[in-house]
Amino acid sequence: MSAAPLVGYSSSGSDDEDEVEAGAQALPGAGRRPRGQSPLPSQRLPVPDSVLHMFAGTDERPEDDSAKHGGRVRTFPHERGNWATHVYVPYEAGEEFLDLLDELLPRAQKYVPRLVRMEAFHLSLSQSVVLRHHWILPFVQALKDRVASRHRFCFTANQVKIYTNQEKTRTFLGLEVTSGHAQFLDLVSEVDRVMEEFDLTPFYQDPSFHVSLAWCVGDARLQLEGQCLRELQDAVDQMEDAELLLRMHAEQVRCKSGNKFFSMPLK
Repeated sequence: MSAAPLVGYSSSGSDDEDEVEAGAQALPGAGRRPRGQSPLPSQRLPVPDSVLHMFAGTDERPEDDSAKHGGRVRTFPHERGNWATHVYVPYEAGEEFLDLLDELLPRAQKYVPRLVRMEAFHLSLSQSVVLRHHWILPFVQALKDRVASRHRFCFTANQVKIYTNQEKTRTFLGLEVTSGHAQFLDLVSEVDRVMEEFDLTPFYQDPSFHVSLAWCVGDARLQLEGQCLRELQDAVDQMEDAELLLRMHAEQVRCKSGNKFFSMPLK
């Protein structure tokens, strides 16, 4: 994910017939019929409907229906055995943080009504990459080895910022990290080394670490930046105990690959 501006589906047998006829011409007399024998009918018998439809609905390829995923569009095509993989620091939101979100989201929805709240919160340490299924466990083990010596730390995320993905098919409302940036860079350096080992794309250069609060389909930067962004930042700055509320803890690194989650505690 990158900051805005950018900062991570009637059959014919003609071919078979051509092959048979070509083969028959190679054998002397193969195309002749015995004298006096009636010509063979050239019309094929019809295939029963029960046979034509016996395999209907058995295509096992996943259906890429964006309507079933809130309008989200895949950034890379699905292939059997490929697993979308993402490394991040999870954030467990408390009641006060959710109260803040309940205050910010309606303000933003005045400008972009289609914004919806994130179901879970995290700070990315990698882009979304593709792993073959048999590489998932070795990849996770390599991550564990890399982050095992890293310590837990505190960070603050209190700068409202607008983000888009690289394709600009989704827009995110987030809180950017303003302290703890160096510790996140240290984690990314470890994750990037694992990415290199598996010939995968490293994280963005000069990344903007952030917690996404809400998202929508499409590029909504024009509506959200400017007046909307100023109103949201004012709401954060004027909130009582905002500095304490938005001081968070990084206690583990997590890897999501397909529908599997792997947690790696920090020291």
